[in-house]
Amino acid sequence: MEIGQKVRVRRLRDRAPANVIGCLGKIGTIKEYKMVDGSGVGVFVQFEDKFTTWFFEDELEPVNA
Repeated sequence: MEIGQKVRVRRLRDRAPANVIGCLGKIGTIKEYKMVDGSGVGVFVQFEDKFTTWFFEDELEPVNA
């Protein structure tokens, strides 16, 4: 996954607050990478409404826009 790439949130690994659960199925843009402790790499995703949060790479799928 690359910065600037469009992605869809396909699942969540863990419990999450309502605003993050609301991102399921939405398309956003990868803004930067996040180092996570022992579980791989995460990415920050920004959505149309400017809400930004991070996800593990396996929670996302690329979108051909």
